[in-house]
Amino acid sequence: MDRLARSLGDLEGLVKGLTGRGVAVTFVTQGMTFTGDDSPMNTLMLQLLGAVGQFERALIKERQREGIAIAKTKGVYKGRKPSMDEAVKARAREMVAQGIPKTRVAEALGVSRSTLYAALA
Repeated sequence: MDRLARSLGDLEGLVKGLTGRGVAVTFVTQGMTFTGDDSPMNTLMLQLLGAVGQFERALIKERQREGIAIAKTKGVYKGRKPSMDEAVKARAREMVAQGIPKTRVAEALGVSRSTLYAALA
C-alpha cells in the first residue's frame, strides 16, 4: 500500500478514483479489497495504513537531510558536478550567436536542451 502512494491524500485519491471507475483495488499484503461500497472499518484501515506510510516517508526524508548536512560539514558531499563549465558555456553562446539551432548546439556539446537553455539563461 505504501508503494502505491507516499501520502494519505494521494492514496485515498487513487483508491477513490479507481473504485469510482468500477475497478476493485486489492492490497494483497494487507488482505484488503476496495470496491467503492466499502465499510467504515475498511476506510479507517486504509487511512491508518496510509498515514503510517506517510509518516515513514517523512522520517526517511528527515534522516536523508540530516545525513547530507553531516556529509557537507565533513566536506564529503559536494553535490553533482556541473555538466557545463564556463568554457563550454562560452562555446555554446558563440554557436548560438552564429545562428546554429540550439538543438544542434546541445548535441554537439553532449548536453540536453534543457541544460543548454539553463546555461544560456
